[in-house]
Amino acid sequence: MARTNGKSEVEPRELDAEHELPAGDNEGDSPIPQQAVEPEADSETQKLKAERDTLLDRMARMQADFDNARKRAAREQQDFREYAMADAIKGLLPILDSFERALQTSAEKSEFRSGVELIYKQLQDALARMGVQPVPAAGKPFDPRFHEAIEMVDTDQSPDHEVLEELQRGYKLKDRLLRPAMVKVARNPRH
Repeated sequence: MARTNGKSEVEPRELDAEHELPAGDNEGDSPIPQQAVEPEADSETQKLKAERDTLLDRMARMQADFDNARKRAAREQQDFREYAMADAIKGLLPILDSFERALQTSAEKSEFRSGVELIYKQLQDALARMGVQPVPAAGKPFDPRFHEAIEMVDTDQSPDHEVLEELQRGYKLKDRLLRPAMVKVARNPRH
């Protein structure tokens, strides 16, 4: 820097260095021909665009993978909850069976029987709120997905393969079978 009358003057070369201007941008220098710069700039631009497109594609794929992993984790967590609930409910089904057998043994009305009926109804309501429902059986066509045939009974009174009697009630949790219904099935040789 040169000083004149106490003021500093900046020389053009110092200004270029301070502002990081290319050395050939001064008026006195000979410029680079424009034709030589354009092909290099175009190829560099094409490379940058290709790299950008590749990175955007990778980012989109990674985001899709992340979304799929998040959905899969949520689905697995829901399945685990339902499996845990199904396992706990399966442990309650023999209690329901015992209540049903107890209520079938005596038809007389008493306070004790009323209490047992009330407890049985509360248990059924609690299970229904969780999504447990009995498998329909008596009078329905035999369905091996939901029924387990214990006995085949020859009869002319019912159509072939109709459930005659339910020996043990079956239950479903939403769409998942917890236990098939044990049934007697009609065998009608005329049908």
